[in-house]
Amino acid sequence: MSVAGVATREGAYCHNVRKVYRVDRERVLALDAVTKEFRRGDFTVIAGPSGSGKSSLLRILACVDRPDGGSVEIAGHGVADASARRRRRLRRYSIAFIFADPVDNLVEYLTAADQVRLAARLRGVRATGQEVTEALARLGLADRADHIPHQLSGGEQQRVAIACAMVGGPPVVVADEPTAELDSVATGVVLDGFRVLADTGAAIAIASHDPRVIDRADSVLRLDHGRVSESW
Repeated sequence: MSVAGVATREGAYCHNVRKVYRVDRERVLALDAVTKEFRRGDFTVIAGPSGSGKSSLLRILACVDRPDGGSVEIAGHGVADASARRRRRLRRYSIAFIFADPVDNLVEYLTAADQVRLAARLRGVRATGQEVTEALARLGLADRADHIPHQLSGGEQQRVAIACAMVGGPPVVVADEPTAELDSVATGVVLDGFRVLADTGAAIAIASHDPRVIDRADSVLRLDHGRVSESW
C-alpha cells in the first residue's frame, strides 16, 4: 500500500511533521518540520531535553495524537488524516506502547504468562502455551511466568511488557522513557530486551534523554525546541 504516491514503509515514517498546542491564548509549536524513518529491526532513540518535543512525536507515532501538518505512515498506512476509528485499529493491531512506569504496563492481578496471553488476544491472536513460554524465555523470564507484577522487580516488569509487545508481531513499538525508573543493572537488561524485540522485526522508537539508552541505539533523532538538531 502507498500513501499519496509515497512508497510503502513497513515500520513508521514521518515527513515534515508539525504539531501546535494551544496553552491559554498562546500557540506553542511543539514540533516543526520533523522528518524521520523508523525502520523495522532498528532500535531508534528520540533524544532531547525536557520540552524538546520527544513525547509529542511519540504520541503521534502511537496514533494517540494527529499532527497539524506533514504526513505520517504506520506500517504503510497514512494516519495523519485518519479517522479516530482507524487510528484505534492501528493502535490495537500494529502498535505496542510501553510506558515509563513499569507497573502502568501490566494488569496487577495477572501472572506474567497471562499478561502475554492477554496482549495476544487483544491483537486478535491466540498464543499457544509454547509461544507464551518462548516469549518470556527470550526475555530471561522463563522462571517468572507464574508471578504477578508486585512479585517482580521493575526491570522484570518492563521485560514482561516487552514480551507482551512481542506477541502478535506489531510492526511498531513505541516506549516513553522506559528506563526512567530503573537502576543501571535493570536498565542494561531491559535494553537487551528491546534488542531482542528489534531482532523479531519490530521498529522500535524510544523517547529518552538517558545516555545509556542512546549508546545502544541503531539510529538517533535529536530534537531541540521541536526541530531536528541531529539525525542518523
